[in-house]
Amino acid sequence: MIGVDIVKNSRIERAVARFGSKFLNRIYTQKELDYCFSQKKHIPCLAARWACKEAVLKAFFIEFGILLRFKEIEVLGNRGLPAKVVIHRKEAEKILKKYEVIVSLSHEEDYSVAVALIREIRKTN
Repeated sequence: MIGVDIVKNSRIERAVARFGSKFLNRIYTQKELDYCFSQKKHIPCLAARWACKEAVLKAFFIEFGILLRFKEIEVLGNRGLPAKVVIHRKEAEKILKKYEVIVSLSHEEDYSVAVALIREIRKTN
């Protein structure tokens, strides 16, 4: 199953300006915040994670009928390497032994986009 989302970076910037830490702490984990605020431009980083969470949420719901919350989806980045997703939900633990979530994030000046793919884990011989 595939999920996709795009967000205008200024939308996230306005939410941060208006609601501050209340917004940030409701949507993002501390690891996500630490990572994004260590970047030169933290708004595109936050926006890409928002888009990623939306994409994962959509794919997960369509595939398994489980509606995740934003904070249950953690998008871990390591500069220059693909992002990884961790799902913090007891109900998902059993599923994620058989399936994997693969994501791709991108951002530029005005927009951030993400795609999430949920697929069965391939057995290696």
